[in-house]
Amino acid sequence: MKSGRTHIAAACAAVGVLTFCNGPSWAQAYPSKPVRLIAPFPPGGSSDLIGRILAQRLSEGLSQPVIIENRPGAGSNLGTQVAARAAPDGYTLLIVSVTAAINATLYRNPGYDLLKDFAPVSKIAVGPIALVVHPSLPVKNVRDLIRLAQARPGELNYGTGGSGTPAHICGELFRSIAGIKITHVPYKGTGQSVTDLIAGQIQLVFASMPVAIAHVKTGRLRSLAVAGATRTPIAPDLPTMAESGVPGYAFESWWGLMTNAGVAQPIVDKLSGETRRVLQLPDVKTRFAGLGIDATYGTPAELAALARAEITRMAKVIRDTGIHAD
Repeated sequence: MKSGRTHIAAACAAVGVLTFCNGPSWAQAYPSKPVRLIAPFPPGGSSDLIGRILAQRLSEGLSQPVIIENRPGAGSNLGTQVAARAAPDGYTLLIVSVTAAINATLYRNPGYDLLKDFAPVSKIAVGPIALVVHPSLPVKNVRDLIRLAQARPGELNYGTGGSGTPAHICGELFRSIAGIKITHVPYKGTGQSVTDLIAGQIQLVFASMPVAIAHVKTGRLRSLAVAGATRTPIAPDLPTMAESGVPGYAFESWWGLMTNAGVAQPIVDKLSGETRRVLQLPDVKTRFAGLGIDATYGTPAELAALARAEITRMAKVIRDTGIHAD
């Protein structure tokens, strides 16, 4: 009579999943081919820049290429849908951000459920959003900008990466709390709005630090404030919007890494551990800091809690400001 151990091994072999019966071995064998990392925004945006830094060092730790795949469209919904529909084998990863939490309310049917269709891997980073203007605009601070907007209602244009994006929410919060009339000009990506701001085609943009900081350093843009509740160590002299005459204003970007729901837990754990290792590397911290963001690891459970809380918070902001998708 065969032992129980023999019966189990035979059953595994019969269905061709012998390696799956040993969780640690399965995790050690992963990955055996390149992994794709979907950034659901155009090249040059925050998710793309963060993803490329992460992919480079993950490739080294996983001993397989981690390839960035830009899938922009529909306010990041297109790329996120592609990731949601991929095989749950750990070979498709997704950079998520506060935009995904916004889309849960902004779109009646975004084509996926962030909390049900994905398995959180880790929180990656947090970063402030800066209010930047063209240097020719006759303002030195947010109060000056409010006075100018009051004197020229509807004439000042602010650019965003599209309706419902973080920049749009920041702009509408500013308009609502300050009681001013500014005109929303949506683009197909944040990078395009910043390019037009530099060219003087629009007057202001709420841009994430990874996109804005280089242009501020060269003097092509002027920063007036940060949107977060507290000042940023990247620019400690830059006041918050609340300090600048917009009471109660607070908005901050965050990014995380997810894979498909249904991916085996040993693989999720391996990816999370590798991400934690990468985010602790001094050169990665330095490169993130150079973009104006903080490399901030969070466990899968912590990212799941953040996503739930942000979906609730963004739903209230969208209702209060009347934002809707085009």
